[in-house]
Amino acid sequence: MSQKIAGTTNRINRLIEMRFFTFFFAIALSCPAFGQAKWEIIQLGKISAYSNPLELKLRLSAAENPGAFDIRKEKYTLLVPDGVGAKTRCGLFIWINAGDAPTIPRAWEPVMTKHKLIFIGAHNSGNPRNVFDRFRLAIEAAVQLKQRYNVDPKRIYISGFSGGGRCASMLGVAYPDVFSGAMPFMGVNFYKDVTAQSGKKFRLNYIPHRELLAIAKKDSRYVLVTGTKDFNRINTQAVFAQGFKKEKFANAFYLEVPQLAHALPGPEWLEKGIGLLDGDKPITPPRQ
Repeated sequence: MSQKIAGTTNRINRLIEMRFFTFFFAIALSCPAFGQAKWEIIQLGKISAYSNPLELKLRLSAAENPGAFDIRKEKYTLLVPDGVGAKTRCGLFIWINAGDAPTIPRAWEPVMTKHKLIFIGAHNSGNPRNVFDRFRLAIEAAVQLKQRYNVDPKRIYISGFSGGGRCASMLGVAYPDVFSGAMPFMGVNFYKDVTAQSGKKFRLNYIPHRELLAIAKKDSRYVLVTGTKDFNRINTQAVFAQGFKKEKFANAFYLEVPQLAHALPGPEWLEKGIGLLDGDKPITPPRQ
């Protein structure tokens, strides 16, 4: 077991394909990637116990020690949809991108508004960043926004693209008490070795705490999104069938977007994914 655990984060980083009690200091700035007015740049306050180095190591069975980290120097892009105020019951959509800018398709914004989801993504949290930092940035976004807004604990979703999706898939299992669901796009990791139909094997990337894993299997929801032309499609299929389904996760779903390569899908697919996270009727999964 120790041989499998050793070098956990090095394997994670090799798998990432693309290089791309608290108060807030809010700075009202425009964000060119998303338009004007609704988007702002914020910073968070003191880090929580969830991001403690020992906590991270315990939850992921990591051999490495997380490095120094000062969240007060980090910045986030935040979108609070129209109609969502401090007292409005809402959800959170925490984003980990493959690149350093926390960008999502502009067409996704109406979906966030419709479902009353506050979007937040950390700057400088792309694939080149230390994986422990990426984890802590996402964890703190969830923990600290709960202190500012009337967040439904059953609608705190972690998501991301490619390498960011891989990070999101790990956090969704290792932190089921923070995130109620995960929707990784075009990249997903698992805590056991899985084998695709072709015989290709994908090695484990982390080992979650047993008690927390039991919570994740029973209560959390997972939507794995890929495309028919995505180079990670085989990996995603294998993790879904030989991972989440074989390990008896109660609420795991698979979405495959026709003709889509390694890119984010249109808003209709985001809406389908959010519906599954919210508890809609599942779509028939692919055969494996």
